[in-house]
Parts: sequence; structure tokens; C-alpha cells
Amino acid sequence: MSVRIGFVGTGGMGQAAHLCNYVNIPDCQVAAIAEIRPKLAAKVARHYGVEKVYPDHKAMLAAESLDGVVASQPFTRHAVLLPDIYPRVKHVLTEKPLALSVEAGEKLAAAAKAAGCTHMVGYHKRSDPATAFAKAKIDEWKAGGQFGRLTYVRIAIPAGDWVANGFLAMLKTDEKPEGLQREPSPAGMDKPTADKYGAFVNYYIHQVNLMRHLLGEPYRVTYAERSGVLLAVESASGVAGTIEMSPYRTTVEWEESALVAFEKAYVKLSLPAPLASNRAGQVELYTDPGGEVVPMRTSPTLPWVHAMRQQAINFVKVCRGEMAPPCDAAEAAEDLKVARDYILMKQALG
Repeated sequence: MSVRIGFVGTGGMGQAAHLCNYVNIPDCQVAAIAEIRPKLAAKVARHYGVEKVYPDHKAMLAAESLDGVVASQPFTRHAVLLPDIYPRVKHVLTEKPLALSVEAGEKLAAAAKAAGCTHMVGYHKRSDPATAFAKAKIDEWKAGGQFGRLTYVRIAIPAGDWVANGFLAMLKTDEKPEGLQREPSPAGMDKPTADKYGAFVNYYIHQVNLMRHLLGEPYRVTYAERSGVLLAVESASGVAGTIEMSPYRTTVEWEESALVAFEKAYVKLSLPAPLASNRAGQVELYTDPGGEVVPMRTSPTLPWVHAMRQQAINFVKVCRGEMAPPCDAAEAAEDLKVARDYILMKQALG
């Protein structure tokens, strides 16, 4: 039986990152969309063959029996919107981050748990075949110990062309989404600090989350500097890590990378632009156990599946009960704490 998915919002990311993928998954039906812009709703429904259209999420959830909801909304809308959705559906997917403030994120995670709703947060990099391969290899080496201990994780994220022509086919109208409620600024932050924090969680929260995923354990911020290029961390077991934020910029490229170092080996991960299609990331493995063993450098050939599509496939599997979400609301709330700690540490430098 097909998994029935409803969409709340069909704007830019709703179409380019999500809807175009779900309509092409076998045994998945986009059963309905809720869109407050009536002309856009009609245009999108006609183009993607969606039969049911509703003016808002409440009308859709009252009328439809859905297995999951994809709520592609600005993250500052989550704290307002999701408490209405959690009690009415078993599975929800949103974009990252979970919310704006730590407090709102924790409330959402608690509300989802109380309602028995699985909230999968759209950290699509975890669904990239390259990340999945790298993570499996890292866990294998940690468990086996043949290349020594994990010593260091470095993530570099230069600013670049993250769109990669992903919006070329986007359907548009002249309508504006008006009157939408949003989460207020985080309590206890003045406006300059809140603005910096909001910008950070909008852009770099992916890397904050990826750091935990690659480490395989929680971590804390240990260092920030005035320029905003470097963030240093230490994991629960004492592994060092850094995130380099826009040390340089590119105009027609995306050069995101991660290095996961062991004493006698490393994994290098390169990820494509978020909206690039039919292209997985790349992985390089280097092993040098010493003695008479010849050092080896290998790179797997990965399938032609991009992260956003695999994320959609994974959410359908979550709705079927075939897998746990790669990242749920409870874990995503931890990202907001890391972001807050980093921004406050940085702002304290003056």
C-alpha cells in the first residue's frame, strides 16, 4: 500500500528539495497539499498531479488520513505550526534547524514525543550515499581498532553556489505569503546577538549536526574567535574537532568537506551542493597500518542518488516503520544548544 504524504507549503524548497522527489518514489503518493497562496497551490497541484488542495494545514489534516507530512516552512515558523500537526499525524519532516531558540526546540521535541509523532529533521547530508558510506566505515574502524583511535574531525564549509540551478523548474506566482506567525527572537539575547545567532543556525547548523554524526557522540564548544571563521569542539570522549566557516568563497562551485582522522588512517568526505541532482558526494579512504603493510588509498563508486532524493526515500521508510529517522527532534535540539554556546562565546570576545 502506498504511503500517503501531505505537504504543508509548496514554495521554493518545498518544490525543489522535496515535492519533486516524493512524486517519483514508488509506493508513495503525494495525496494533498496545503498552500495559503491559491494560485500557486493550483499551479503546483496541476503540474505534479496532486488531487487534493487545501488552504491551510488545519483543513488538510481535518479532511485527510495521512501517513506523513512534509512541512517545508521557514524554521522560524516551526514553533507556531508544528504543535498543530504533531497530534494529527504519526510522522513529520521539516527543514533544519528544529526551531530558532533552544527553548522552542526543546518544547517541540517534548511535544512530538508526547503526541507519539516522529519528527524527522531535514539534515539531508546524513542521507547522502557518501556520508552513509563514510559513517559506516568510521564506525567499523572505531569498533575494530585496527587503525588506532579516532583523533580529529575537521569540517570545512566555504560559502558557494548551494543552489546549483536547483530552482530552474520552480513554479511561481505573484502572490506573497502574508500574515504568517513566527517565533520571536531568543530570550536573553540583544538584537545584534540574536541576528548573528539566527544567521548562524540558518546556514551552519548543517555542519554543527554533521560534526556529531561523524563523531558518533555529543560534543561541546571549546573555542571561538572574533572573525567567525573557526569553531573548535571537544567530544564526550575527548576527540578534537573544528568547523571552518567560509574561509573563502566560490561563485560556481560548492567545496564542502570533512576529514575524519584516526592514528593510522583517515576518511575524507566531499559533499555536493545541496540542490545538485543525481550526484552523491565522494569518499576517500587512506589506511597506513605500518609494518610491512602497503598503505592504501581507495575511493568507492557511489550510486547516482542525491541527498535530497535519498532523504525523501528515507522518510517514506520511516513512515513505513522500516527505519528510524537519521535525525529526530530530540537530537536536533542539541544543535541549537551548540549554536547558542558558540555565538555567546564569540560575542563575549567583543
